[in-house]
Amino acid sequence: MADFAALSIAHELHEHRAVFTVEESRDLKAHIPGAHTKNLFLKDAGGAFWLVTVPAEGPVDLKALPQAIGCKRVTFGKAEDMQRLIGIAPGSVTPLAMINAAPGSVTVVLDAGLARADRANVHPLRNTATVGLSGADILRLLVHWGHEPITAKIPTKDDR
Repeated sequence: MADFAALSIAHELHEHRAVFTVEESRDLKAHIPGAHTKNLFLKDAGGAFWLVTVPAEGPVDLKALPQAIGCKRVTFGKAEDMQRLIGIAPGSVTPLAMINAAPGSVTVVLDAGLARADRANVHPLRNTATVGLSGADILRLLVHWGHEPITAKIPTKDDR
């Protein structure tokens, strides 16, 4: 949170019980305003790792996703790779974990709608709280930490 202060990033922190899935967090969302997110830690066919942050409710079309973000076929990354690269365990994944990632080790993608959101809700490196900040500020933090985030319209199964 020191970087939030250093960059004058307005945010709101909500403490809550541990949540591991979008389904488990449904009742919390009613009490926390803003866009809610989910995160996909992926590995492409070329061996590159990706962290894709999308709206919580949209079922991502994993077959169409590679074309949207500029990579080859993707699969879900392993928990040990997630821990090694971004220092987070499954259930606590967040774009804020990129503070732990070496620049260039993981490509981070933020859904274009979330990038424009006045308030996007993400975990603050743990699944027992939610922090709300603007999509623009998420991008600012990523750049501050040495990453070159991509914004893209993430395809959903509902787009078919």
